[in-house]
Amino acid sequence: MINPYSYPQRLLSAAFLRIASAAALVLALMAGSVSAQDLSRSDVEKIVREYLLENPEIIAEAFNELQRREQAAEEAARLQALNDSADVLFNSTRQVVLGNPEGSVTLVEFFDYNCGYCKRAHGDMVRLIDENPELKVVLKEFPVLGQGSVEAAQVAVAVNSIAPEKYGEFHEALLMSRGQANLSSALAAATEIGLSEAELQAALATDKAGQTIEEVYTLANRLGLTGTPSYVVGNEVVMGAVGYEQLRSKIEALKDCDQTTC
Repeated sequence: MINPYSYPQRLLSAAFLRIASAAALVLALMAGSVSAQDLSRSDVEKIVREYLLENPEIIAEAFNELQRREQAAEEAARLQALNDSADVLFNSTRQVVLGNPEGSVTLVEFFDYNCGYCKRAHGDMVRLIDENPELKVVLKEFPVLGQGSVEAAQVAVAVNSIAPEKYGEFHEALLMSRGQANLSSALAAATEIGLSEAELQAALATDKAGQTIEEVYTLANRLGLTGTPSYVVGNEVVMGAVGYEQLRSKIEALKDCDQTTC
């Protein structure tokens, strides 16, 4: 049930106007001798007030319906965005792929190296890859938690550009490290697995990192993503660290039924 006092004011106004119009028209017609045009603003307000006091449940019904319609519109827009952005979402030349690059099922994760929920969700992704030889995992650098996150993402892009085979090792080392992820900690994680800092700095001097991150920001905006982790499984956007079981069930349904629910 929606609390009308906490719902956005614009919806409150919209609901009131709709209820007011409907109530005024119905009661005017019922009166027979009064037309809707004869009612003044004060008449309408009085009629509506009396009507709502006698039928308070209609407020909740109106807000529930408005919320349902908004959610349906958002889902339709998101599905359209998924269809329009499918190529860059699943097949961008800038993205990182873990698991089976030719897998029949794809899981896309938008993450931030400073996201605590992403750290906790990392084990879910590793387990899903281990258990599903047909799973392709696409990682999208989506730094939303400050400058340190942007710097870490830039280094990650550099790692992928000079040593893509080392990205998985680097990703886990930085994501699961303690403290703030930033330029310094990301370079340290990369050099600890044997990469050259000079080569990394050269890669950072190019436009590739900025272009890659901007591509992800644009994609996330189209999909309505505001935080991390966020996932795409098939034609469904999944917000938040929903856990292993939910992701597993969606992947299994996608394999069995070609959609995330059977």
